Amino acid sequence: MKHGKFSVGAVLLGALATGTLAMAPVATAVEPTTATLSFDCGSFGSGEASLTATQDGTAATITVSTSAITAPIPISANSVKSTLTLTKNGTGTATFTGNSNPAIPAGSAVSTGLLNGTVAAGDSLEAKSLTVVVFGITATCNATSAQTPGPFVF
Repeated sequence: MKHGKFSVGAVLLGALATGTLAMAPVATAVEPTTATLSFDCGSFGSGEASLTATQDGTAATITVSTSAITAPIPISANSVKSTLTLTKNGTGTATFTGNSNPAIPAGSAVSTGLLNGTVAAGDSLEAKSLTVVVFGITATCNATSAQTPGPFVF
């Protein structure tokens, strides 16, 4: 059925498209998405760490892989409890936690899998420490260098 220059179908499709566009989430992005720094994990070792960050609104994830800690024996997936503490906006702190690590072969660098946290627009986060618990043994790693190329800005 046509009314004037527009069909009812065209009007409905236009309304649906407009509704869809109005409901689309606002894209957010963290910059940079990857960074490196050095950790000292005491008797467990020291070395470089690679961090990868993602953001979806106020939810964010950071994955840490570090040669500072290597697996003495094979470690099964989802068995490493990790907490990454970051300096937030230069004065506060933020924590990202998780236990979704991939399987880690003996002798390989530890990877945390996704660590989950909450952010606000404009938050600037820089890694400060990493605590990893495997088989009831806790390794605490402290950053010994600044995060390069700089803090994550959400």
